[in-house]
Amino acid sequence: MGFTNLLFIWTAFIPVIVLLYYFFRKKYKDQPVSSTLFWDEAMQETKASPYLRHLQQNALLYLQLLALILFVLALMNPFVKTTEIEGEQSIWIVDTSASMLAKDGESTTFDRHKEEMKSLAKALNGRPVTIITTGEEPKAIVRQETRESVIHKAIEEIEVAYEEEQLSKAFDMASAFIGETATSVYLFTDSVERGELPIESDKITWVVKGASKGLENVSITRLVSTALEGTTLALIQLKNEAESMQVVQLSLLDGENKRIVQEEVALQGGEEWSKTFEDLPMTNLLTATIQAKDDYKMDNAMVTLVGSGTSEIVIDQQMHQLVQKGFQALNADVKIVPADQLLGMADAMVVTNQKELLQKSASPIVLIGRDDVEAQEVNALVDMSQDSLFAFSSLEDVYVSSIYPAFDDFATIATIDEKPFVQRSPRGDIVILADIEQTDWPLHPSFPLLLWGIQNELIEGTQSLGTFSPGESRAVSLSSGEWSIYSGEGEYISTVEGGGEFRAPATPGVYTISSKEEEKQFIVELSSGERSIQEGTSFELGAIQNGAQEETTKKSFVQWLLIPILLLLVLEWEVQRRRGFAN
Repeated sequence: MGFTNLLFIWTAFIPVIVLLYYFFRKKYKDQPVSSTLFWDEAMQETKASPYLRHLQQNALLYLQLLALILFVLALMNPFVKTTEIEGEQSIWIVDTSASMLAKDGESTTFDRHKEEMKSLAKALNGRPVTIITTGEEPKAIVRQETRESVIHKAIEEIEVAYEEEQLSKAFDMASAFIGETATSVYLFTDSVERGELPIESDKITWVVKGASKGLENVSITRLVSTALEGTTLALIQLKNEAESMQVVQLSLLDGENKRIVQEEVALQGGEEWSKTFEDLPMTNLLTATIQAKDDYKMDNAMVTLVGSGTSEIVIDQQMHQLVQKGFQALNADVKIVPADQLLGMADAMVVTNQKELLQKSASPIVLIGRDDVEAQEVNALVDMSQDSLFAFSSLEDVYVSSIYPAFDDFATIATIDEKPFVQRSPRGDIVILADIEQTDWPLHPSFPLLLWGIQNELIEGTQSLGTFSPGESRAVSLSSGEWSIYSGEGEYISTVEGGGEFRAPATPGVYTISSKEEEKQFIVELSSGERSIQEGTSFELGAIQNGAQEETTKKSFVQWLLIPILLLLVLEWEVQRRRGFAN
C-alpha cells in the first residue's frame, strides 16, 4: 500500500486544529444547587455510565475528527500494488485426470486450482485467456476470452474427466494458440517434471501449479480373476506409497456385493503386497475394496470381470495357412499345434475342422469346415442376420462354391441359398460350414474383421464387452441398432448405435449395455497411471524476452473512502440537529 499525492500530507493539521478548538472552547463549571441535591441522590441509578456519557457529550468531536482523517487520506490518494499476468496473452492448461481428486484436508487439488484460476482471472486486466483441458482429446473450452464473467463461468463448469492427462497433447494444442505472441502458460496439475515442458521459445513463460506436498496414498494396483473348475481364482496387489506404515481393511465382493473375503493387511512404507485367493465362490464379477487413511480414494476400489481363463489361440496344423496367418496378424499369442494334440489343450481358443472336438473339448472351438462329411455345391449369395459377430464384417459379396451340412441344434446366423453357412453352438462355439479354399473370402476386407470378431467374442465372452479406460474409444462387437447404457444402479446414461465405434463413459464403474435382444456388461476402470499420486511440484520456468514484461499496477481505493466520509457528514448533521443548532 502507498500514497500517490504525499504533497497533501500537510492537511493532517486540520484535525489537530479541530481538536485544539475543543480544548479551548468555553467550559461550564458544575455548581450544586440546594434545591436539587435530593433529586441528584434519587437519580444516581438512572444515569448513563461515565463512558457512554462521555461519548454522548463528545460525539460531534469524534465524528468530525474521523471524517477529517478520512478526507486527508483521500487527498493523498492511497493505492494497493497489484501484479498483472506476464505476456500479451495467457493460456491455462487444466489437468482433469482422476489424481486431481487427491485431498489436502477438506479441499481437493482440483478445487484448489479452480479457486486459483478465479483469482488469476481478476489479474488479466483485459488480456485474452485460453483455457485447455487435458485428456485423450484436449479441449479448448475458452478461446481468447477477455470477459471476466465468461471466464468465471467456464471455470465453474470444468469437471474431472478421469482420463490420463496426456500433457503432450495439450502442449501441442497450446502451441497453436501461442504463435509469435508473448504468452504466459499456466499449468494446473498435480506433478510434472521440468524436462517435460517445451521451453524452446523465448516468448513463453511457464507457471506450474502443483498438488500439495506430503499427500499419502494406498492403492489397489492390480486385480485379475478367472474361473477354475467351478470356483473363482483371484490375484490382488496393493501398494503403499506413503513413508509410514498403513493398516488397511481388504474386502472382496461378488457380483451381488456380498463380502466373500475380509482381511487386515499391514503395509510398510513403500511396500508392494500381493496375494492369490483360491476356491472363491463362482461369480461373474469381482470387486476389491480397501479402507485406508489416505488422501486419494479413487484407487481404493477395483472391479474385474471373471474370465474363462482363455488367453491364447491354438490352430490346427492342418488348417489352411490363410487362417493361420489371419489369426497371427490379430493376436501374438497364437500357436500352431498338431491335430492329435488339440484335445489336451486347455485355457485356449481352438481353431480346427475336427467335428469331434465340439463334444470332447472344454475349450471354445472355432470350426472352419468339417472332417466327417462331404461338402455340397451351392450357387448363391450370403445372407447375414443382425448378429453382433457381423458388426464390422459384411459377407454379402463372398463367393462360396460348396458348404457342409449344418448342425441341427446350433443357431444359424448366416445362410447361403437358405442353407446354414455360419452357426453358433449353445455354449458359444462358432462354426463356419466351408473350407477357406472353397471361398474367395480371404480376398475381402471382411476376412480379418470376422476373425477379429470371433476372437473378441470367444476370448472376451458373449456376456461382456470387457474393460475400458474412462472415455476410451474402441471397436466392439455390437449388432446394428440402438443400444442403451445403464450404470450399475440402473440409471440411464446414453444411447449408442451398434456397428460403429464405441466410446466408454467417463466415470469409473460397472455398466450394462442392452438392446431389444441381448444385454452385456462392461467395466470402466482407472488406468494404472491414475492409481498413483506423485510429490506435488510448483515452479516457474522461462522468461519472456523482448515482449510484454510482468507489470505492477497501482489500484486506488479512494472511492471506498468517499462513502464513509459522506456517511459521517450525515451523522454529524443529525447530532447537531438533536442538540439544536443554536447550541
